[in-house]
Amino acid sequence: MREIDIKVNPLLINIQDDVRLAFGWELKDDFESAQKLISSSEINFNHVQKKVQFQLNQSKKVIIIGAAASATELEHMITEGYCLIAADGAVGVLNELENPEEAWNSLAAIVSDADGHPHLMQAIKKKIPLFLHAHGDNQKGWMELLPHCKGAPLQITHQCPQQLDGAINPGGFTDGDRAICLAIYLGIEPEKIHLCGFTCKEIGRWTGNTNSERKMKKLQWMDKIIRITGVEWEGGH
Repeated sequence: MREIDIKVNPLLINIQDDVRLAFGWELKDDFESAQKLISSSEINFNHVQKKVQFQLNQSKKVIIIGAAASATELEHMITEGYCLIAADGAVGVLNELENPEEAWNSLAAIVSDADGHPHLMQAIKKKIPLFLHAHGDNQKGWMELLPHCKGAPLQITHQCPQQLDGAINPGGFTDGDRAICLAIYLGIEPEKIHLCGFTCKEIGRWTGNTNSERKMKKLQWMDKIIRITGVEWEGGH
C-alpha cells in the first residue's frame, strides 16, 4: 500500500476562521475539544488513513452521501467499482437500498461529529472507519459516543489551523463538505467524486436534532466550501 498523498487546499482551512467569526465561536474552544478527544482516544490513525485511502483509490467512483440522500437517488448513482463515504446519520440510507449489504461493504468511511444516531452506531458495530470530528460545542456528543468505539477503526479530525498530533484537519465545516475534503485530502481527484443527497435549500432528512435557522446558515457555508473543492455541484436541488 503506497504512502498517503496528502492534499490540503489552504482555502479549505482558512475558511474555518471565517465560519467561527460568522457564528461567534472561539478557536480556543475548538482546540480544547480536539485536545481532549485526542487524549481520550486510543488510535492508530496512520493505519486508518491508509486503509481508507487504499479503498478509495481502488474505486472508479467515490460517492459522498449527504443528509438529503434518498435510496432512489443513490441506487441511480451506483455503478460497478464504486465506493462510499457517508456524512454521519446519512449512512442510514444504505438500509433502504435493494442490496444494503453490498452497499455497507462498499462503505469506505463515515465522517461524523457524533450526532448521527442511531445509524452511526450501526456503522460503528460494523467496524466502518470513523472520522470523528471535534469542535467547540460537541464535547458532550463525542464523550458519549467514544465508549462505543472501542476496537473500531477511529481517526480524529479537528478544525484548528495548527497541526495536532493524533488528529488531522482535512478542511471544511459540516460533515458533508468535510467528507468531500477528506476524500481530496487522501488523494482523490475532484472529478472522481460524486455527491448524493446534497442541498443547501432544505434540511436533509438524515440531519440530527438541530436549530433550523442556524442549520440553513451552515448549509450556505457548505455551499461555499464545496465550490472551493472543485467537485461538480450546482448548489443543490
